[in-house]
Amino acid sequence: MARMKVAVACDHAGFVYKTKVIDAVCGAGHVVVDLGTDSATVSVDYPDYAEAVGRAIQSGQADRGILLCGSGVGASMTANKMRGIRAGLCHDTYSAHQGVEHDDMNVLTLGARIIGIEMVPELVNAFLGSKYSGDPRHANRLAKVAKLEEKESAKNN
Repeated sequence: MARMKVAVACDHAGFVYKTKVIDAVCGAGHVVVDLGTDSATVSVDYPDYAEAVGRAIQSGQADRGILLCGSGVGASMTANKMRGIRAGLCHDTYSAHQGVEHDDMNVLTLGARIIGIEMVPELVNAFLGSKYSGDPRHANRLAKVAKLEEKESAKNN
């Protein structure tokens, strides 16, 4: 797998796991783009950090992203509002690699209050070690997702 730039961000609830994520990303030979937060004690809003990761991917500053919040749900929902971002909330290794292989997932979202910290390296490695298959049936499905994204964008403008 080629060396990637991976944007990593969290809210206060995910901060305790952020170091473990960064260690796993670096251990897999990739480069971390740390987008915060820097404290577990100062309450911050997950949408701000999800947006930062999405913008890093959209701009080419990062190839993929990893988000952490308490449940992972809010960060995932927010990231998926952004054009071209395909975030998946994964608490098992099958979803973490299959989301990339079939769905071209580019953001892994984790719930720090849901999974044990020992799962973090396994999930990160499954996500970063996977590659989109490009299989025609998967490409067709992604084209439908992109078309829906375009329709919604046009409707809201």
